[in-house]
Amino acid sequence: MTDIDTLYIDGRWAPAQGTDSIPAMDSYDETPMGRYRTASAQDVDRAVRAARQAFAGWSGTPLARRVEAVRQIAAELRSLEQALTESISRSVGMPRKLAARIQVQAPIAAWDMYADLADEVPWTSRIGHSRIDLLPVGVVACITPWNYPLHQITGKVAPALLAGCTVVLKPSELAPASAYLLAQAVERAGLPAGVFNLVHGTGEQVGEALTSHPGVDMVSFTGSTRAGRRIASVAGAGIKRLALELGGKSAALVLPGADLAAAVKATLASCMLNAGQTCSATTRLLAPHAELAQVRALLAELLPGYRMGDPAEPATRLGPLVSRAQQQKVLRTIDEAIKAGARPLGGSNDGSRSAADQGSAMRPPAQGYFVPPTVLEVTPDMAIAREEVFGPVLSLIGYEDIEQGIALANDTPYGLAATVWGATPEAALAVASRLRAGQVDVNGAPFNPAAPFGGFGCSGLGRENGRHGIEGFLEPRAIQLPSGYWPQASQD
Repeated sequence: MTDIDTLYIDGRWAPAQGTDSIPAMDSYDETPMGRYRTASAQDVDRAVRAARQAFAGWSGTPLARRVEAVRQIAAELRSLEQALTESISRSVGMPRKLAARIQVQAPIAAWDMYADLADEVPWTSRIGHSRIDLLPVGVVACITPWNYPLHQITGKVAPALLAGCTVVLKPSELAPASAYLLAQAVERAGLPAGVFNLVHGTGEQVGEALTSHPGVDMVSFTGSTRAGRRIASVAGAGIKRLALELGGKSAALVLPGADLAAAVKATLASCMLNAGQTCSATTRLLAPHAELAQVRALLAELLPGYRMGDPAEPATRLGPLVSRAQQQKVLRTIDEAIKAGARPLGGSNDGSRSAADQGSAMRPPAQGYFVPPTVLEVTPDMAIAREEVFGPVLSLIGYEDIEQGIALANDTPYGLAATVWGATPEAALAVASRLRAGQVDVNGAPFNPAAPFGGFGCSGLGRENGRHGIEGFLEPRAIQLPSGYWPQASQD
């Protein structure tokens, strides 16, 4: 990857006017893959103005043509699969084989899924003598994270375009390459000028300028709860529409009589996926006290299978974290938890070894931003039992009875996801229905990309994915009609 000094604004590539050049780092060999010139406040203004100017034409474009454009972008992205996989794997650290399937192929397929679901949106409906029209909200600022870069961009940009909105995208400065490749796909697909715009830079500078711009009607953000609070504050001053997908501290609640081996294996896999850099990862394993000894034995057997190494190597199951700053943050969190009384699985708690060594017998490679797979047995009152770590760290917590297990699963400021494992689906569903989380998996049921995704509490506002994701970029308008008159409904 070479240095990139351009932005995509108003259908053209133009030199970025910012003064900073940010390196995009390889998380394994710790060297720059390239550098990105940041946007200036003037660049942001040009991008928003271009999106504003394009809005009337794009929102008035027939739905069938918007669907066709989204499908064409998906086709162009498929021609860039190899470049997308390499850049995401190297920057984020996910093993390449997984990155190809999860980070690239799945989000590209989602572009077509959104196109398929557009006809299911009730663009025009009737309530009594009122016609209800769903209208695009306007110019949308999409601010996306580094952990699943193309996936998170897709979950915002594709439905926004289908809704008839125009977009200004600011990807994370830690993993911007997939956004650059998407802009190339948009250009090749022939999207009208100004409908999609790309600016690069930090959240503090470019993100803030975008969020506060009076020409932006809606901000759709995925990232930390801390950053989400700031964005909500800035956007709120302008009474902008908000969608926030923030942090999580998701619980896997194992009920008595459940398939313990399956539950432990799936929970650990969820926690370790993408080196723990997943907002919906199950990072708390809640099990009956009577079964904790068996849970410990299963975890101790599974942990060594998470071999650390070069993400390009097929044998690697656990890659590095995205940056040295993230690595050091996670290691400090582990150290603080051990000092507070957390017990590493298979390790002593006497402080004679580093937190990473205590948490796992595996030693990381000499290079790369690695944190070894770590399991800590904790009590519910510890900070690590409630706070998001965003690394390969699983908290094991015991409970006395089902009522306490449910209370512990809900005892978090977050509410993004959860899993319940029971002896039968009926038993698990009865408990799942009592959990305050945006999505709950029962007995290992797979993720459904067409179902709404989002959370309660500090996990954010609004929902993404599927038809709900498109509707998140629409505003209802009610038109009251005189008695005896009803016009021909239109979906455009």
